[in-house]
Amino acid sequence: MRIPVRKQIMWWGVAAVTLLLTLWLLGQAVLPFILGAGVAYLLDPVADRLERLGLSRTMSVVVITFVVVLVFVAVVLLIMPVLIRQASALIETAPQMLDQARAFVDNRFPGTIPQGAGLDKTLADLQTAIGERAGSFASTILGSVRGVIGTIALLVIVPVVAFYLLLDWDNMVEAVDRHLPREHAATVRQLASEIDEALSGFLRGQSLVILILGIWYALALMIVGLPFGFFIGIMAACLSFIPYVGVLIGGATAIGVALFSFWGEPVWIGAVIAIFGIGQVVEGNYLQPKIVGGHVGLHPVWLLLALSVFGALFGFVGLVMAVPMAAALGVLARFLIARYRESSLYTGQVAPSDPDMPILVEIVPAGTVRDSMRQARLAADHARGQQEIEVMQEDLLRRSTD
Repeated sequence: MRIPVRKQIMWWGVAAVTLLLTLWLLGQAVLPFILGAGVAYLLDPVADRLERLGLSRTMSVVVITFVVVLVFVAVVLLIMPVLIRQASALIETAPQMLDQARAFVDNRFPGTIPQGAGLDKTLADLQTAIGERAGSFASTILGSVRGVIGTIALLVIVPVVAFYLLLDWDNMVEAVDRHLPREHAATVRQLASEIDEALSGFLRGQSLVILILGIWYALALMIVGLPFGFFIGIMAACLSFIPYVGVLIGGATAIGVALFSFWGEPVWIGAVIAIFGIGQVVEGNYLQPKIVGGHVGLHPVWLLLALSVFGALFGFVGLVMAVPMAAALGVLARFLIARYRESSLYTGQVAPSDPDMPILVEIVPAGTVRDSMRQARLAADHARGQQEIEVMQEDLLRRSTD
């Protein structure tokens, strides 16, 4: 007997709510395992490619783990100290740049900024607060970053979880496929494939775009001698996963620092503007179409909504889960919309009910059934006679032996 669709939805809804409650209750405890699973998901295509080149799965995972650990150590030892130092210096210099910008506007465009006592006091208090709290704020933030990076959970559990999941990834996928509900297995596989396409296209493609833009912005700004250029370039590249946000925030910060540092040297200010202009042109006309390409993308508004909602509900774990959940919910939303457009709620017509089982009627010549019954009786009588003869023969044989 087929289980009603409403009951199936109820059970799967209970399972989804249970999963969300588990994430909410466990919080930071599951973060290393989520990160490990994400790393394994991102690196599985690399392992498959190494297998096609002739390496075993174990050797492929060992090679990938060694390279990733080496890159991570290099980033922590070579890049993180520079980022931390420049971020601290930029925060400490911000009040001075704000004060100079306000003085410039007052001198060139008198009356543009209201000179009321309340506004002056507010701006003065803001500058004082920034100046007093910048050091402690930066040290707190950067100290927490060091703490997160230095925790045993992220340095030990994440690589171990990623290693074992990457080693057994294909077997896990097969096991999950075997446990899919048979009635909906084909639909679930199709949805999973679309989610994988959207998620892999965004994560792997966008990661490569961020890497290229980060190298370009950081090196170019350092070459022109912009203070804090390395940090600003990396920040602009990391924010570029949301279209136009990276170039707007990074470009505004870089141009503001350039105006503060290169005032009277318009060539270098123009060079900073040109760097971000070239980066935006290359990203929009080459990197995004060629690397991310035709993958199903995530709308910026949808991505921001997912980051806000999951971050508010689940904290940092929610921020980590926001992108894959946004991809999954986007695919499910498109699927449900397609089903809605096929339903009677959209068309206004009642869907036809399933036809009843057909009744098979066979037309045969007259007397066919009677002849068949007579032949069946004759065959039964013949079989019974043969059985009696065999019994009699066995009885005679037994008496002769006695």
